[in-house]
Amino acid sequence: MLRNKSILDMIRLHSAEKKALLAVLLDPDKVDTVGLPKMLETAQNQGVHLLLVGSSQPIQTRLDIFIQNVRRHCSLPVLLFPGSYQQLCHQADALLFLSLISGRNPDYLIGQHVASVPFLEQSNLEIISTGYVLIESGYETSVHRASQTKGIESTDLHLITNTTRAGEWLGMKLIYLEAGSGAKDPVPENVIRAVKSTVQIPVIVGGGINTPEKANLAVCAGADVVVVGNILEKTPSLLREIAHAVNKSSSKSCPV
Repeated sequence: MLRNKSILDMIRLHSAEKKALLAVLLDPDKVDTVGLPKMLETAQNQGVHLLLVGSSQPIQTRLDIFIQNVRRHCSLPVLLFPGSYQQLCHQADALLFLSLISGRNPDYLIGQHVASVPFLEQSNLEIISTGYVLIESGYETSVHRASQTKGIESTDLHLITNTTRAGEWLGMKLIYLEAGSGAKDPVPENVIRAVKSTVQIPVIVGGGINTPEKANLAVCAGADVVVVGNILEKTPSLLREIAHAVNKSSSKSCPV
């Protein structure tokens, strides 16, 4: 556990050194509990850096029990990736305090955050303010349905970069570009590059990254953290290959 260390500082340090991090997103209701220990062992041994826990849908599994089980099998930092204020627990190391700045649903801009304050006041979680930007991927994902918002068209670079810059000026510590869980296509490389060249804070990219090649392209485009999840529920053996693709890549080693 990293109670006395800053995960945000770790992300910033790797970003400054142009070294990408790999995060695995675990949905407690979808993870194969039988295969979870092996996946976590692989994650630990193959160079995964962070575990995200959460879902855009209501979670039935008790998060505290799930995270305690995760900790029995690996020592990777655990960040909450909540779909609502009800997906909070004290057992994690940090919380991505996500504000859906690409949408105009007040509940996901600030409402859920206000509701979470009583819990967080009693918590030791590291709270990391994160501007969450949904990019259209040509497919209705669970994020679209849960938030009742549309993503920004990937061709509208002007709006995307203005949105992410506004998030930075509002005090966000991270930008999270999301194509959506189960998206057909990931966030395009030119979008990642445009955002990375606009903001001075680390950029997380997730959704639709289901091959080592796509992970590599995201890193080469400037992603500081690459998130994979949905594909591992179906093909956990890909974790080793994706981890290798991310860890061997950096903006230093990518072709210009």
